[in-house]
Parts: sequence; structure tokens; C-alpha cells
Amino acid sequence: MLSDMKRYFKEAMGELRRYLLIGLINVIGTALAILLIMLVVMLQQVRVASFAPESGRDRFLHVNAGTIGYVGESGYRSNAPIGKPLFEVLYDSLEHVQAASLYGCRTDVARLSVVGGTTLSADLLGTDEGFWKVFDFAFLAGHPYDRAALDARSRVAVVSESVARRLFGTINAEGRDFLLGYEPFRVCGVVRDVSTLASKAYAQVWVPYTATGQDEAFFFHNLLGWFRCTLLAEHRSDFAAIRSEIDRRTRAFNASLEATGIELLPMGRPYDQEKASMAFVGNVEPDVEGARRTRWATYLVLLLVPAINLSSMTQSRLRGRVAEIGVKRAFGCTRSRLLWQLLMENLAVTLLAGGLGLLLSVGVAYAFGDLLFAQPYSTSMVPPRLEAAMLLRPSTFGWALGACFVLNVLSAGVPAWRATRVRVVDALNGRLHR
Repeated sequence: MLSDMKRYFKEAMGELRRYLLIGLINVIGTALAILLIMLVVMLQQVRVASFAPESGRDRFLHVNAGTIGYVGESGYRSNAPIGKPLFEVLYDSLEHVQAASLYGCRTDVARLSVVGGTTLSADLLGTDEGFWKVFDFAFLAGHPYDRAALDARSRVAVVSESVARRLFGTINAEGRDFLLGYEPFRVCGVVRDVSTLASKAYAQVWVPYTATGQDEAFFFHNLLGWFRCTLLAEHRSDFAAIRSEIDRRTRAFNASLEATGIELLPMGRPYDQEKASMAFVGNVEPDVEGARRTRWATYLVLLLVPAINLSSMTQSRLRGRVAEIGVKRAFGCTRSRLLWQLLMENLAVTLLAGGLGLLLSVGVAYAFGDLLFAQPYSTSMVPPRLEAAMLLRPSTFGWALGACFVLNVLSAGVPAWRATRVRVVDALNGRLHR
């Protein structure tokens, strides 16, 4: 099998040299098709694939907002981030949940300074102590704050590596003091910088939400406020049990609200990572299946358009091999073996072009990352930071290989099949028709 593949590859390279112009157009066209497909794949991948500090994305369940319905007023709703009391009633201390965290619904720009030293602006996020259990930050110095610090409203902070360097000139900043606005805070830990693509965990400074009074802001009978939450399930298979328990709690909670004339509408929450990445408004439940169909349609169009063009070029190349096909048929080569050979030769070219397209897609992603991976509705001015682990994943190569295979079948399948159906006498006389 390996020797056959080597032979197919050598014959494919010989065909490229023989039909240089057509071969170059074939390779470039295929590479551009793979480039476009891989960019679409990467755009989706950075939203759902796991990478630090969101390495548990496949086990995450998110609640980004709460929806209030008014009894007797069908269709009229209020939506906002959730309040701390609602989190404690519905989402805290659930079975099959390894850790749960309540944290700010967005980052805020804060002014940081050191007396007699540097002043800078950074993205601030208020969190609880569970935040450090749900998300896996890499601590370079110090440690996260705990429940005692949260309850005591301690003015402590975890800062990113870049903020520590700019404020103190070193990452060994544990125990150092700084001003957050006009309030004194102390650094308890320093973590590796986080990309804005980690949309839940991202910030540059993290503080207990009690230190900013964020936990005291809630309304609508304690239902809504300024928080969102993330649950880390023990296993993805536990999602159904977790949602079932939340449904039971929701029904009991709504029963206690009967006198108020309002009710909490579940809206399918909590959402897994894929669904949460689509949830940009609170009053509409994302259509995951519809989004998937749209992506598949996009992949199909990106494959069909170049395949149609490449198919005619493949037909042109096969016209020059009519006599060769006739000789092989005359010496007993079966149609199925000949078809397989032609497909494998074209696959060798497609894989070569696919590898080039994959490299181009990574290069384009890095060169235009600020534009391609900009986060919608983000309050941060920090551009997205891409890492190789986000883009070069086993699934990335799998998608590229699959796209090459499908493109090969679409572009070479029909011309190769027609070539194998030619009668031996016609092929020997140079006629590519039956």
C-alpha cells in the first residue's frame, strides 16, 4: 500500500510538471479553497474548543442572563444579567457540578497606579472564589483569593503578568500595593496573560466582587443584577441531570413568586459552550441546529465552487492521457483499479495544495487576527491574542484532511469516471468519448 502511494505521488508530480500551468492553477485554486474553509473552521473553533484558562469548555454550562416574564402579558419580557440571590437559589451547590462561579457580566476599564510610579488602564473583573476552580489559570506568583477574602470584602487582587510588569517592573509582585481608582489594593497573585478569546475568563485584573460592592446591586425581586455564572460539570454526560435539577428549582422558585405577578423564564438555560457562544441577547434562545446547518452550507459552497472549476482542468489533463489509459486497459487493468489510481493521483495533488492552504490559513489568522477574531459586544480595547494551541489542534488537521478528500472526489470523481468508461479502441486512437 505504501509503495502504491509513493508511485501515485510520483506520477502526480510528473503530471504537474507536464501540465505546469494547469497544475499550478489547480494547486493554487485548491489551496485557496482550503484557506477559506479553514478560516471558517478556526473562527468557530476559538469559540468552542478548549484552551487555557478555559480548558474545561466541553464541561461548561453558562448562564449569561435572566429573563423575567409578566403573568397575563404574553410576549412582554425583561432581560438582564442575573443577581447574586438568584445564583444562590438556582445554580449554587448543584449535584454533579465540580465547581461553580459567579462573576461580573463584563469587564470594566479601571485606572491602576502606584504611588510615585506608573499609571495605567486595565480591564477589571469582579469574581468569587469559585472562579479559580472553574477556570485553570497559570499562576506565576502568589495564589488566588479565597472565600474568607470574599466574605471580608478584602481589597486584594490577582493581576496579569503584563500588568505586574508595567506596574512593578517584575512578575514577583505578591504582597505589593497599588491603587485601583483611589482605593488601595494588594496583589495576592500574578497569572499568565489571558487572551480576549477566552471570553468568560478574560480580564487583566481580578478582584472579589464584594470589594467593589457589585454584589449589592440587584433588582426585580433579587432576580437580576450584574452577574453571569459558569458551572463546571464533573462529566459532560451529567448535563441532563444538572438541567433537570435546575428545572425543579426554577419551578419551586416561580411558585414563590406567584403573588408578584412575575416569573422566571428558563429560555433553555444553562447553555453549553457552543450555545453560549451564540447567545448575544437574553430574550432569544440561540438556534444551535440552525447555526450548524448554516456552517455546513457554507462549507459546501466553499467546496463546490472551486470543485466545478477544478473539474474542467482535471478533464483537460486527462485528455493528454487517453493513450496511456487505453494501453492500461488493453493490458488488463480494470476500470475500478484505473479509477482508483486516477483518484489517488489527484488526491496527492490535493493534499499538497491542502497543506499549503492550511499554512496560509494559519498565516492569515495571525496576520489579520485583530479583524477576524474581534469579539462582538466586547468592552475591552485589547486586541485578540492568538496562540498556536488555539489554531493548530488535531481537529484542525482533521478538518483540512476531510476538506481535501471531499474536494478531490468532487473535482476528480466525474472526469476520472468518464475516462475509465472510454472504450479501449477509442482510447488507443486518442478519443476521450464512448
